[in-house]
Amino acid sequence: MFERDLRLGLMDSLLSPAKADMAELVKIHADALELDVHFYGHLAAWFNLHGRVRSFREVFCAGLFASPLPQHREAGWVILQSLAPHQVVNVVRAAKQHFHKAPRSLRTAVVEFLRQREANPFVFDRAALRQGKALKELYAALHIAPGARAQSVLFARRPPEGSLAERVKRLAACTSPAEQALMILDLKLPFPVAVGVVRNLTPTVLAALVEVMTPAEVMNHLKMLEARGALGHAELRNAIEQKLALAATDSRVSDLKGLKAAKAVGDDGIRRQLETVVQQRATANGNIVRSTAILVDKSSSLNVAIDAAKQLGALVGGLMKADLHVLVFDTLARAITVPKASASIADWDRAFEGVVASGATSIGAPVALLRSRKIEVEQLVVITDEEENTAPYFHDQLELYQRETGLKPGVILLKVGHASNHLERQLSQRQIAFDTYQFTGDIFSLANLIPMLTRPGRLELLMEILSTPLPVKTDLAVKSTRAS
Repeated sequence: MFERDLRLGLMDSLLSPAKADMAELVKIHADALELDVHFYGHLAAWFNLHGRVRSFREVFCAGLFASPLPQHREAGWVILQSLAPHQVVNVVRAAKQHFHKAPRSLRTAVVEFLRQREANPFVFDRAALRQGKALKELYAALHIAPGARAQSVLFARRPPEGSLAERVKRLAACTSPAEQALMILDLKLPFPVAVGVVRNLTPTVLAALVEVMTPAEVMNHLKMLEARGALGHAELRNAIEQKLALAATDSRVSDLKGLKAAKAVGDDGIRRQLETVVQQRATANGNIVRSTAILVDKSSSLNVAIDAAKQLGALVGGLMKADLHVLVFDTLARAITVPKASASIADWDRAFEGVVASGATSIGAPVALLRSRKIEVEQLVVITDEEENTAPYFHDQLELYQRETGLKPGVILLKVGHASNHLERQLSQRQIAFDTYQFTGDIFSLANLIPMLTRPGRLELLMEILSTPLPVKTDLAVKSTRAS
């Protein structure tokens, strides 16, 4: 097997298993710390800035505290201050239960995290209201004595007069929709809390809820709002559309959740608006400037590959600033057409209409089609289970393609289903570079592909990671007041 750059291999293994078991995921991180501790620190700092899977950020943070280098533990301290309480809980659990390392620096970081929130009653009350269970676990797990307000709100359950918790109790006892709406507007209650407190969501109450909801909350709870009839009410619909318009520039909004919301909502107008928002946000996250071909294995029982292709297509469609070619194959290949630069799930669903999983597998067939049509691409994304059993074979066709075009396209294997490593072995024997990612069925597991596709190349991405500085405490001029 040819030698691949150690750091590229580490990067692949660290960013690929989005749905891995926590123990397995931590083992990968622990191995990376042992193999190249300095690179691990830079990758953790880079992922904190650019990563799109929140659970990965938590594991990286725990890994920094497990590092033998003091500058890594300081970076973990800084990153932890920007997390939400439930994320800090996950960092502590990963450190104690999986890394088996909970250094004093982790405890001091959590103490600072809690004291900063206790010092601001407004911030603490909101954190306690939404994530009280997480806060209680932090105090208990690290044996941190709660401050007076934390003791009364979280543990004694006797919130001070005028505190948010006390006022929410009054809201729960209120039966007048008009008064409930006024109290929701006054308190600016987070949507999940308000829904749990107010049992009867009248149009008046719904209007107040939509008014105080963030664009992210509107997007995340669209299906429920639709079920409650909010989209059929002219004024409520207008308010929802205004919030969705703001989502295009709101940093708290996940475009991945936007795609899921667009798939769940039944209203065509709202779905189109969501897809527009996703496209605007995707463009802000970077552009794919290399011509790309997505090769989709539609051989027998590979419906999962077709589903993955639709999700990946909707995710990257709005990022394309170069040509995008989509080819489906079993033993033969054919191109399918999607509107240019489309991030619309409906467009990608229509493009794959009539594509049925059946037949044997020739992964070389779509490359042969690219050769015959003299289509030049700079990267190939192959969605497959790697079980190639029919000629023309991928490695043969790729070598011919390279010879004829003078190009060496990057190869990304997006593994689906019960995938083998057959194709990887073939490519390794021919010394053809490739990267592998495991698709688990969840669109969020595709998020780590985006930085790989939007950078000019893998080595450029590696240099960007290595040049990312570790955060230090002096960078934290203003302590985070994030409560959720």
